[in-house]
Amino acid sequence: MVFVLIVLAAASRLLPHPPNFAPVAALGLFAGAFAGRRGAWLVAFGALLASDAVLGFYHPVSMFWNYLAFAACLLLGSGWLARGRSFGRIAGAVLATAVTFFALSNFGMWASGYYPRTWAGLVECYVAALPFFRNTLASDVLYSAVLFGGHAVLVRWFPRTETAAART
Repeated sequence: MVFVLIVLAAASRLLPHPPNFAPVAALGLFAGAFAGRRGAWLVAFGALLASDAVLGFYHPVSMFWNYLAFAACLLLGSGWLARGRSFGRIAGAVLATAVTFFALSNFGMWASGYYPRTWAGLVECYVAALPFFRNTLASDVLYSAVLFGGHAVLVRWFPRTETAAART
């Protein structure tokens, strides 16, 4: 399952898509909630590294902040959702993921020198990024609904029996 998720997430970044409309943050949230620690980190960062190797690596400071933002998605999933998954908890985690990614990734753009390293430059950076936040939030909502909703449907349709669970 981990390998399939990595391939799908990496492929989604390579296929044409609107800016900031990719499932990586939702995948990090999902992997954090359901996969073991090693598997969750492998899914998110495997997908990022594989797709960045094809797309091309970018400014190291900006890249650091983007990867840190995706790590925060994993931590939200493993901390907030591993204890329980209700509609409200998932919705809150999705919103927190989008806001966290927006805050950290755009701080990285500012810190990379794409904007003047002043308070005004930081504000300018965040204001310029607002249109991208809409896509980030929309993709996080859509892909989280697909991942968490799909999981819920599969669990309901194919429940594991005690004997099957004991054999695995």
